[in-house]
Amino acid sequence: MVLTPAMSAMGAIVGFCGIMIWRIREGRSAVTKRKILIPPLGMATGFCMFIVPAFRVPWAWAALAFVIGALLLAYPLIRTSRLAIVNDAVMMHRSSAFFVVVVVLAVVRYAARGYLDTLISLEQTAALFFVLAFGMILRWRMSMYLEYRRLTCA
Repeated sequence: MVLTPAMSAMGAIVGFCGIMIWRIREGRSAVTKRKILIPPLGMATGFCMFIVPAFRVPWAWAALAFVIGALLLAYPLIRTSRLAIVNDAVMMHRSSAFFVVVVVLAVVRYAARGYLDTLISLEQTAALFFVLAFGMILRWRMSMYLEYRRLTCA
């Protein structure tokens, strides 16, 4: 079976919808240290894709993707989500702009992917966007963890 760009786009849309539903449900429960730290750890298993030669990219490309995710794309997520203590539990309080930011980030990533698909293979594009997303999630979650510690240890 050959993965076409249309199939990839459809998978991205389905995945995006799933993530949005999960995010809405997750916002209704208390935040714990485990809930903050497990997603980046679980996501790190995705680096196994680089075992397959088709997914390999130059180190400089991967580093640039990670830096873009960590410095540029994580910033709006950090700015639009805050932790607060509500009834002795730490809860996530997202601004109304949070979901707008998530949608805009998805559109930017999709548009950039369309351009990159013309320059490099679909597998390499997927690898770069995985590294970019990992950088974004890692920085956002580390910021949340530091805020969680500040709230619970103070």
